[in-house]
Amino acid sequence: MLSVIEAKPSLLKISDKLSVRFQKTGSGPPLLLIHTIRTQLEYFRALAPLLARSHTVYAIDLPGHGHSPIDPGASFDEPYFRRAVISFIEELDLSNLTLVGESIGGALALTVAASLPQRVKRVFAINSYDYETRYGDGLRRGNWLANFIIGSLQIPVLGAINASLENKIVLGKIMGGGYHDPRKLPADLLAEFGEVARRPGYKRAARKVLAGWRSWSKARDYYYQISAPVTLVYGDSDWSRPDERERTHSLIPASQMVTLKNTGHFSTVENPSELARVILETERPQ
Repeated sequence: MLSVIEAKPSLLKISDKLSVRFQKTGSGPPLLLIHTIRTQLEYFRALAPLLARSHTVYAIDLPGHGHSPIDPGASFDEPYFRRAVISFIEELDLSNLTLVGESIGGALALTVAASLPQRVKRVFAINSYDYETRYGDGLRRGNWLANFIIGSLQIPVLGAINASLENKIVLGKIMGGGYHDPRKLPADLLAEFGEVARRPGYKRAARKVLAGWRSWSKARDYYYQISAPVTLVYGDSDWSRPDERERTHSLIPASQMVTLKNTGHFSTVENPSELARVILETERPQ
């Protein structure tokens, strides 16, 4: 049985075309969790309870991910997701907010902070996905199978065929390339990711996310505008290279960088306790 963070998810309707599934737990200052590409709020099932001891934690399904509704006409690029997260924050009137995001969620935490300086108190950008130099670049760095499958998705017809053939085994091999120890990818969580992929329109939306790869590099143009303190957290086995991490660090005025040992790109699942420690110790008043 899939063990998820307590509290039943809700659906927040923001507009006729945009609704966001989210889960709220805990009490205290607000903290928003933004997941990686191809996952959903259950991605935070181990981390959220640790943070909910001292925060009101909101975990969301980005549009087109998890069980959030899919708008087939949406662009699914960084500006689209950024606007959706901003709308979610404004709709719930969240302020004095801590943003915690991993991968594309990390890049979104940074661009949202640049857009909402009056609402965002602090940012934790984990393995931020802001180093795209080709289609599906990060995922393709994981292993040869990920490079082949993800690279093929950009090819007309073949891409659609390969996307339709995805199964739990293939997805597990691709995602396993983002772990320091692939055995730490839970089978039931992988099954959940595979189940939602059967939703009508899901795989087409996932390909559109990858097609917007250039927008994640352009997101760096906003980093200099961030006024909130930023902690950049990287797994020592993350897909990003040292020079890419330093570039991001140099672009953000008030930033520090932390490295998690024996941890890959999906650190929220692979090393939640250490990640929670970094967040809570940084958040603790001095």
